[in-house]
Amino acid sequence: METLRDFLLAKGYSKIKLKFTKTNHFEIKASINGIKGRFILDTGASSSCVGFEAIDRFNLKVKDSEIKAVGAGASDMATKISKSNNLKIGKWEKNRVALILFNLSHVNKGLINHNAEPVDGIIGADVLKKGKAIIDYEKKYLYLKMKEIS
Repeated sequence: METLRDFLLAKGYSKIKLKFTKTNHFEIKASINGIKGRFILDTGASSSCVGFEAIDRFNLKVKDSEIKAVGAGASDMATKISKSNNLKIGKWEKNRVALILFNLSHVNKGLINHNAEPVDGIIGADVLKKGKAIIDYEKKYLYLKMKEIS
């Protein structure tokens, strides 16, 4: 019997290890503009985000945004936007990725209060959709569809 892993790898997916944290989140390593960081994988977040403090670290070109961020434990937060970023997760890579920037301190404070490490941001449904993501919760892997080479 073929495993999910074998099936997805044969279909051109890339396999990325997920870390299950003390706060019951999946954490993932990714690079933005060539700089590595740690992110929460959040299927409920509509957009991928980073904190304001990450602007210099990830070499982000930022513009003001009229959008107000809403999330668990916080609402009506001011945001900025950074377009045309390179995002790499495992072997999967996407150019021209837009990222929302907002104050992530409440997220990181919650993580630290539960003896978990702070994160640089959140990988949301926008990226998961672009990557045709499949999450294997039991084995703790994220699968993202690699580009089709013609």
